[in-house]
Amino acid sequence: MKTDHAPSSVRALTVHAPRAPLSGSVHVPGDKSISHRSLMFAALARGTTHITGLLEGEDVLRTADAMRALGADITREGAGQWRVQGCGLDGLREPADVLDMGNSGTAARLLSGILASHGFTSVMTGDASLRGRPMKRVTDPLAATGATFLSRQGGRLPLAIAGNANPPPLAYRLPVASAQVKSAVLLAGLNAVGETRVEEPVATRDHTENMLRHFGAQVQVEPMGAGGRVITLQGRPDLVARDIVVPGDPSSAAFVLVAALLVPGSTVRVQGVGLNPLRTGLFTSLREMGADLAISNERVEGGEPVGDLTATAGALHGVDVPATRAPSMIDEYPVLAVAAAHAVGPSRFRGLEELRVKESDRLAATVALLEANGIRVDVVGDDMIVHGTGGAIPGGGLVETRMDHRLAMSAIVMGLAARKPVSVDDTAFIDTSFPGFVGLMNSIGAGLAA
Repeated sequence: MKTDHAPSSVRALTVHAPRAPLSGSVHVPGDKSISHRSLMFAALARGTTHITGLLEGEDVLRTADAMRALGADITREGAGQWRVQGCGLDGLREPADVLDMGNSGTAARLLSGILASHGFTSVMTGDASLRGRPMKRVTDPLAATGATFLSRQGGRLPLAIAGNANPPPLAYRLPVASAQVKSAVLLAGLNAVGETRVEEPVATRDHTENMLRHFGAQVQVEPMGAGGRVITLQGRPDLVARDIVVPGDPSSAAFVLVAALLVPGSTVRVQGVGLNPLRTGLFTSLREMGADLAISNERVEGGEPVGDLTATAGALHGVDVPATRAPSMIDEYPVLAVAAAHAVGPSRFRGLEELRVKESDRLAATVALLEANGIRVDVVGDDMIVHGTGGAIPGGGLVETRMDHRLAMSAIVMGLAARKPVSVDDTAFIDTSFPGFVGLMNSIGAGLAA
């Protein structure tokens, strides 16, 4: 049965600076990238996988629905506790209905790789935001599997996929850094006899490679050029169920930590955050800005490095973030731009072309977010230059979130650090990645009220 998880109504919010510093110790929801992959890979494996800490946001629930429709038995057993009875690599079945991926570009693009290499026809769609996002960057390389794709103009959803049950192994060089495209090609390679090879010019998040190994696939990673990598996968592996612990999402932790850095007198600890080095570009950039950001209790859980982060408010200064860092923090630029707006001097973020094809044109939307609240911003090519105020952000503006959860949360963080209240047109889509965000922020003293 198809379940509609979409937010039911618009939820506007006006954000005022809190009356007291933020303080406390919290856990953020599970990592979204790992949560998507854990459901997909567990469905492709033989046996039963138990997942602990799964993100129960709208995007991930769409992935659970899709994998159920493809034949996996997926059951929620408690808060963040899920059981997946897998089908085996050749056990997926043709879905009886359209697969609705909601707002999740990650789910749609990764699932394309799986569907392209199975011998049945399926159709994917999504909400208005996802239907406006390009899929050709995935379908173009996947066409070499022998699958057939039929989409709207520009490669946009809805997308019909007639898969090929006996695809050849692929050899593909990514034209731009994209963990989603890399993952789609590797997932298609699971059903191919032989070696699938992906070259990436800049290293992107490697959760797919880590989890494939976790389930028993042979994956090799070798350095290539200046910071690039070559990933090879041996096709037709015997994927066997293994339990997964999902760490806290560093992209979600970013909003809590930046809020603590900007609200005077604040100290907040976020426990159990994933510290995969290909996901921590934001933390590196904040430290370069002079942020008091400490890591403690470092450990390894489920094959991923994890630790606790403590942010203490203090002065920040402008920073120049190189384009090579973008893949490790692509989702965090809006909230980093809010930090830069509060800093002393200009900050330049280079090579942001990938932001133009996120849930919204996130580059344009971030510029609008800042300008509406009194911050000067320049865009030069694919670079964004934020001219910091060296103190409280003026505020007083209305932020149009454009169905983008990260813009909504960034706007809330901005409002906590602004002189005048910041209005946010819709916070409903925050649930796609961070269910309970407003409640968590209130637990550390944010004082948010609809």
